[in-house]
Amino acid sequence: MTSPSDSVDLARRHWLQGSGAALAVAALASGSAAPVRAGVHASAPATPIRLDLNESNEGPSPQVAIAIQHALGQVPRYVQSEQAAALQQQIATFEGVSAEQVIIGEVLEALGQHLAIEQGAGGFVYSVPGYGALVDAAAPFGGRAVEVPLDARLQNDLPALSAAIAADTRALFVVNPHNPSGTLSPRDAFDAFVHAAAKRTLVIVDEAYLDYCDDFAQRTAVRLLRAGDNVVVFRTFGKLHALAGLQIGYAVAPRALADALRKRGIGAAHSLNQLSIAAAAASLADHGYRAQVRERAAHERQRWSVVLDELGLRRTEAAGNFVFFDTGRAQTVLAQALSTRGIRIGRAFPPYAQWARISIGTAQENTRVHTALREIVAGWPRSS
Repeated sequence: MTSPSDSVDLARRHWLQGSGAALAVAALASGSAAPVRAGVHASAPATPIRLDLNESNEGPSPQVAIAIQHALGQVPRYVQSEQAAALQQQIATFEGVSAEQVIIGEVLEALGQHLAIEQGAGGFVYSVPGYGALVDAAAPFGGRAVEVPLDARLQNDLPALSAAIAADTRALFVVNPHNPSGTLSPRDAFDAFVHAAAKRTLVIVDEAYLDYCDDFAQRTAVRLLRAGDNVVVFRTFGKLHALAGLQIGYAVAPRALADALRKRGIGAAHSLNQLSIAAAAASLADHGYRAQVRERAAHERQRWSVVLDELGLRRTEAAGNFVFFDTGRAQTVLAQALSTRGIRIGRAFPPYAQWARISIGTAQENTRVHTALREIVAGWPRSS
């Protein structure tokens, strides 16, 4: 009987051993510096191993390669409105909202700019360290970053975030699970927090990593949007779906805001491309493959936890496709030591200058990194 892990390996092998122009697209999507060649075994270790940007090293659904091959014939053509509408409806069905509430694209930066331009100078509340694309995009138009430190468990500090909302707040931006800590806010507390905050300002929830949770459907803030709360939920196809190189995601928003974004041209057909929408549609339809990748990531996350506990390195309870742990010394020391072994990890995230973020790779890649980490830590001088 084929196990979920075997199915994922088989899917990666089919993806890597595809043919023609789809192989070139696959290489770009995976971020590989060298072209992908037929016959390359999926488990062969890459050098360097890239575990720095929380990409999915498992590769996309095998249906994506097929969809991209079919879409290659449309590359000379602009995306038509009916093509964008079809993906929009597919996403709306998946999320349980109306198609008019869906904006396609990696829209966080455009959303930040829109809010600052439309509402004037004001505050954007968010957790630090954190993903600041939306806040940074608003800055040239009067957006002011209102930074709220993480709590003692390196989770979003929900009470402090609520307290930071002021009369001139334009939006509260929260990433759940958080990046870089990987922590997932307790569901009931998070629901209550979003519901209350949405009465005072727009709440934007980035759920880039929520797909990695088995109970994501019971946790997503889309549930609150459906109930009428003033909430925007952002998702990307660049993580679990493994389409980072194709730069596509979407936001689900209240109808009035979605209409305003569309009037600004955000999510319009002309802003999309043929390969991205074909890949996104194929990946979204392959529920089984995503479930297998999710299961594999959970298994590998557990393996990482065992290794970190064995080495006595303090860690967070990460819920995405990466781990975050205290190295006991400057993060750059570990990053350099791993780099010499052909392994790239995430940057440092002040003020947690001793903490390292490492993306979860394939089982083979993780084993190689675990071995390297054990060797490195064994060579560090012990504290007196």
